[in-house]
Amino acid sequence: MALVLFVAGPFRAQKSGNHNFEINRNLEVFSDIYKKLDMLYVDTLDADTVIGWAIKSMLRQVDPYTVYYSEDNMEELKTMTTGKYAGIGALVRYIKKEDRVAISEPYENTPAQRAGVRAGDVIQTIDGKDVKGLPVDKVSELLRGEPGSTFELVVKRYGYQEPLVFQITRENIQMPSIPYYNMLDQHIGYIALNSFTENISQEVRRALVDLKERGAQSLILDLRGNGGGSLRDAVNIVNLFVPKGKLVISTKGKLKSANEDYYTQSEPVDPDIPMAVLVDGWSASASEIVSGSLQDLDRAVIIGMRTYGKGFVQGVRELPYHGGLKVTTSRYYIPSGRCIQAYDYRHLNPDGSVGTVPDSLTRVFKTAAGREVRDGGGIKPDIVMKPDSLPTVVRELALNDVLPAYVNEYVFRYKQIVAADSFDISDEDYAAFVQKVKESGFTYNRRSDEVLNLLKETARMEGYYNAAKAEFDALEAKFTQDLETDLMRNKDKIKPFLNDEIVRRYYFQKGGIMLQLRDDPDVKEAKRILTDRNAYEKILQPVK
Repeated sequence: MALVLFVAGPFRAQKSGNHNFEINRNLEVFSDIYKKLDMLYVDTLDADTVIGWAIKSMLRQVDPYTVYYSEDNMEELKTMTTGKYAGIGALVRYIKKEDRVAISEPYENTPAQRAGVRAGDVIQTIDGKDVKGLPVDKVSELLRGEPGSTFELVVKRYGYQEPLVFQITRENIQMPSIPYYNMLDQHIGYIALNSFTENISQEVRRALVDLKERGAQSLILDLRGNGGGSLRDAVNIVNLFVPKGKLVISTKGKLKSANEDYYTQSEPVDPDIPMAVLVDGWSASASEIVSGSLQDLDRAVIIGMRTYGKGFVQGVRELPYHGGLKVTTSRYYIPSGRCIQAYDYRHLNPDGSVGTVPDSLTRVFKTAAGREVRDGGGIKPDIVMKPDSLPTVVRELALNDVLPAYVNEYVFRYKQIVAADSFDISDEDYAAFVQKVKESGFTYNRRSDEVLNLLKETARMEGYYNAAKAEFDALEAKFTQDLETDLMRNKDKIKPFLNDEIVRRYYFQKGGIMLQLRDDPDVKEAKRILTDRNAYEKILQPVK
């Protein structure tokens, strides 16, 4: 043993020396290449562009969470961590037919909404600057600015002959991390959590206390679509439901400073209230810390689809000239000891893509009560829900401009609608929507057509096509695209998208959530489990 230790010391030093030499050698080569390019290349180089691309290319070799922010886009990093920015408080989207950006959703009680700006308004000019052809990110930059600054926004609105002009004063906007919470019935409370911005745990605490005062005896915490954020706030949210002194996560990295254990620091609001946590494939990072810790501690039933699988932790380091580097510094491990990182960025595929850890290589861990859970692939829910498979026509309609264009007409025709959670587009109005889609020239590529064409090509290559031509022709006739038939056949799958777009025009984000909850299968399953105490406790008990 002594000999091994003696040999290992110099070997590590030599390896470290070689590593430092390789770093210095490559940096020197890179610097010399750029200097020669700058001196010899036929055209003048833009240093920010060329070296900026080099930096981005370098960072792509590690993971997608390690990002360089120059001085010009440090505001983006600030918005990401705090949820705050200075602007008008509205989401925007690109409209292909107009080659312009339009307002897709103003947040309630923001400068945009108070000024009278509506979803569907197509932006013409911002402070006199024509924005035709500009991408979404550039238009967003123009809408943002210093708090208190006023600018002129000119938009085109359906049903109006002349453009509408608004004078809007920018404000500090706090994006809603909790867009909605309420009682779903007399005994079940519900909290929708969109992101883990700084101090969001205090907002969750207030919502929880309010729901308990209104009679909540159980709780649904909705983390679907929540991409994460503040690690400490994730720990603090777990602490609302878990006694003081419990280990929530441990972080482990290359540097000693990256190694830390995070325990609950205070007494919980309610350590016993039955809970269901909703997750999906977009629930990541801090969402997985909360859902995974509550699962490992047998504190909540997790419902939905397997989460994204982000087991990395990032920190921000200052760079020269007022820039910043968001860099992955450690992996985190939840109470059972597992790391749920799904993507293996250390071993890229030959084409540069990244693979996931196969289930066969994941390891078994145990929850506090002895239930089996696994690492390496996100959080697998205790109750796995099947995703709603959508036909091609529905998926493409949901992304097409024709749907919001029809809703523009609908809103112009109807000045008000019934309550958000009661709304359902009428058969007459759906028929008008179908007609609008037909007149728009909307087309879509059906998967069945692609598969049939592939089968025909394969049959030709293998010499079977001529013998089976009649059968192929019959199939092709059956698969002939009939847009109206497809729109009517898939009416029940298309209507939720239409209903959501319409309701948000009248009742904003909160109304959209209220509508979704009405027929949400995950919520229905959560309510079923929370009202059946035996079923709830059976899930949280270890298999014997």
